[in-house]
Amino acid sequence: MIQASIFLFIGTTEIMFILFIVIMVFGADKIPDIAKGMGKGMRMLRDATNDVKSEISKSAEKNGLDTSITKDVQDELKKVKDELEDFTGSVRRKM
Repeated sequence: MIQASIFLFIGTTEIMFILFIVIMVFGADKIPDIAKGMGKGMRMLRDATNDVKSEISKSAEKNGLDTSITKDVQDELKKVKDELEDFTGSVRRKM
């Protein structure tokens, strides 16, 4: 997990500077509208991705392809991720 003060290798001061520039360029009254538009765009992208995934799986099932292997791989990845989070959680608590 990423530390609270570092986001994508950008420090807190850089984030504050970027926010200051955004406020200066767009103004404080337009920032909620910009965030709302970005949220809608992300939602549309997620919906489109889910539609493509469902179409691919429907097409694969219609053609008789076995799609259960992807579920097995996702389950295994989830188990590994959970185990890794358990391990790193115990290491972080000891530090």
